[in-house]
Amino acid sequence: MKAACFDKNKLTYIIKDVEKPKLIKNTDAIVKMLYTTICGTDIHIIKGDVPEVPDGCILGHEGIGIIEELGANVNGFKIGDKVIISCITTCGNCEYCNKNFQSHCVDGGWIFGHLIDGTQAEYLRVPHATNSLHKINDDNEIEKFTLISDIFPTSYEIGVLNGSIKEDDIVTIIGAGPIGLAGMMTALLKKPKKIIMIDLDKSRLDFAKSLGATDIICETGKEAIDSVMKLTDNIGCNVVIEAIGSNATFDIAQNIVAPTGRIAIVGVFGEPVKFNMQDLWIKNITLTTGLVNAYSSKNLIKMIDNGELVVDKLFSHNFNFNNFLEAFDVFKNAKDNKALKVLIKF
Repeated sequence: MKAACFDKNKLTYIIKDVEKPKLIKNTDAIVKMLYTTICGTDIHIIKGDVPEVPDGCILGHEGIGIIEELGANVNGFKIGDKVIISCITTCGNCEYCNKNFQSHCVDGGWIFGHLIDGTQAEYLRVPHATNSLHKINDDNEIEKFTLISDIFPTSYEIGVLNGSIKEDDIVTIIGAGPIGLAGMMTALLKKPKKIIMIDLDKSRLDFAKSLGATDIICETGKEAIDSVMKLTDNIGCNVVIEAIGSNATFDIAQNIVAPTGRIAIVGVFGEPVKFNMQDLWIKNITLTTGLVNAYSSKNLIKMIDNGELVVDKLFSHNFNFNNFLEAFDVFKNAKDNKALKVLIKF
């Protein structure tokens, strides 16, 4: 089968033929992939920010496919079912899974495209398939559910729910990429008073405005901080969602949070940051971090089914898997290409 693999020595993708996966345990499933996509985390891996990823690993942790084989102990599915692959694999029984911290599952967590082969290939082996797949109806728009693999559960759980967004809150989201936009779309369900989006890509900010952002700021550093404080009468924000993962954006977050406010870290950080504890200790803030647990996926699927959440607007480009490297180049150079999520069809 064809697969997009990580060349660790050259820090790049390589498309090559590899052996089709087989069932290893009776809790596994083999899924024939229909759709996948590329995540910002994949870019971090290619840059070398996630050193534990092994050389030759098939990357990717998002996608939709058809079940082709099932282990004897997989329940609730049958061959031929169309399924969403969760980016988090969960055994469903360990201490962490029972506490809704499936990302720390002792026999799973984020393993696709990280510790084992992932979704950017024609076939995928799914461990603990009973708990790690979601069946979807066979209709003509299943591709939109690719976004339930990762970005919507991530932004919703780690941004909106960790940030405890409430009605009439003032919320700022730093980063208008796919994760930040997904966070904004799910934050709107909580009916905040304001949602301020910060980014340096004006086209993304305009798109955020069209989706419901009340204010947009195309600035960084002190200028962005000053603009937020002006919009909030120099009080700051009840909730700040950091959706980039850099020293500069974290600095904005800690300078615009209001007393008793919350900073929810969604961005992936590849370097240390300066934490201004000398200013923040007295403000009674809460700072949360986290890797998605994907416990919200079923609820998000229901929101899509009932029309409460329209997610497919985040797809900006469509590619065939034969053009995977072109898709990666477009996604990597998102600003030049006005790219959000790229949908890749097998």
